[in-house]
Amino acid sequence: CESCSKEEAKYRCPRCMKYSCSLLCVKKHKLALSCNGVRDKTAFVSVNEFTDLNLLSDYRFLEDVGRTADAAARLSTMHSPTTKKLLYALRNKARRCDIDLRTLPVGFTKRRENSTTFNCLEKKFYWHLKLVFPHCHAEYTLKGVPDDKTLADILKPYIDPVESDPVVCQRLKIYTVSPQSDVQILMKIENRKQNSVRYNELDASKSLLDNLKGKIIIEYPTLFVVLKTLKKDMVILGQ
Repeated sequence: CESCSKEEAKYRCPRCMKYSCSLLCVKKHKLALSCNGVRDKTAFVSVNEFTDLNLLSDYRFLEDVGRTADAAARLSTMHSPTTKKLLYALRNKARRCDIDLRTLPVGFTKRRENSTTFNCLEKKFYWHLKLVFPHCHAEYTLKGVPDDKTLADILKPYIDPVESDPVVCQRLKIYTVSPQSDVQILMKIENRKQNSVRYNELDASKSLLDNLKGKIIIEYPTLFVVLKTLKKDMVILGQ
């Protein structure tokens, strides 16, 4: 067992391939490595390690994608001129703010979830936003987040020891008891190779709009809230 180094291993994690002997050790390794235990179907595999099982897995993955795309193509309401016009206007407004906003084809989960809008009177984005707390395996979805709100204010209801919701605070206890200087907000850099994932570090004191400028956003921003002392494989660009 790679967690306790005492008992004979009985299980192997499908995602990180770590050996464990019991449910307790499985939970320990998930917490220590921020692992969700779900096999990554798109993980990089070198040619030397590529086997028939990898080929079969890729084939089934592509079959699932084909079925999803075919089902989406049958939804005529999603192909209406009005929907396309709104998406074009949203991307155009983002471009003027120096944000490369990209939308996915119909049928993708993020396309279906996205509720981002632009208020023409206020000249302001109201973003659909996802917060990921990997050390606690927690995710929260926010809707209608104004682009002039600072990241610090966005995170207050979650990790602030005083202002956060008691239930959320208990679940994210590892964040609330840590000093604020140890908290980092990261966003994955899009359009990079699968084996070269990098993150941008965001400034909590700046607004959401300022942090998104000059970056590629696919549908909506996903922010990873991590602790400097615990993050392992999340490499910041330039490091």
